[in-house]
Amino acid sequence: MPLSEHEQRLLEQIERALVDDDPKFASSVRTGDRRSKARRKLQLGFLLFVVGMAALIGGAVIPSVPLGVLGFLVAFGGLALAVLNYRSGTGVVEVGPGAPAGGSAPGRGGRGGSSRARRQPLKSRLEERFRRRYDQ
Repeated sequence: MPLSEHEQRLLEQIERALVDDDPKFASSVRTGDRRSKARRKLQLGFLLFVVGMAALIGGAVIPSVPLGVLGFLVAFGGLALAVLNYRSGTGVVEVGPGAPAGGSAPGRGGRGGSSRARRQPLKSRLEERFRRRYDQ
């Protein structure tokens, strides 16, 4: 939905005030894609995982315990880096506990195909079921 002219003018004024107030922060916010840094970390994590696995296998082929341990640590670190930056790097949208997932109505009975999409905590699901039963 496009902004009205008045809203666009207000937004431009806010941007100018931000640039005047804190130019360093404004330049960091203004940069293009915010996910690019997370993508680079995701790629670096994958690369570290591959290098670590190669070192781990190399440590097993030539009996070298330090090389194997170093390979394991590098692979584990790379995997951790990739996993921690996966959501922000790929743009995966997480469904919050308050939002209905899959467009299903909250009053519907039965099981829809969106059971995987809904990742509410058990307590929230039980409270919702109780409210539905109580309302009927």
